[in-house]
Amino acid sequence: MPHTHEPDTPHNHPHSHTHQHTQAVLNRLSRVIGHLEAIRRMVEEGRDCSEVLIQLSAVRSAINNTGKVILQDHIAHCIVEAVQQEDYEALEELNRAIDRFMR
Repeated sequence: MPHTHEPDTPHNHPHSHTHQHTQAVLNRLSRVIGHLEAIRRMVEEGRDCSEVLIQLSAVRSAINNTGKVILQDHIAHCIVEAVQQEDYEALEELNRAIDRFMR
């Protein structure tokens, strides 16, 4: 049974946040965590700074792509539902989240 997430904001969505791509997102995050651990080992081993920066760039790209999957899933499920229910606070929350993610 999916867990209903209640954010730390005054606005609580009445639906579950388990989506079609949840496992794909979890897999991507696991790969990012593994990649970061490898980068940490590179730094500990004194590897070339250019190599470390290239790997950090790859992690940043993977995080951004994971965010895109989450955003697409959120729009396809939560936002469609919010519009149907005229829940404009959910749209405002999405705008705030996008703004923070794009920084």
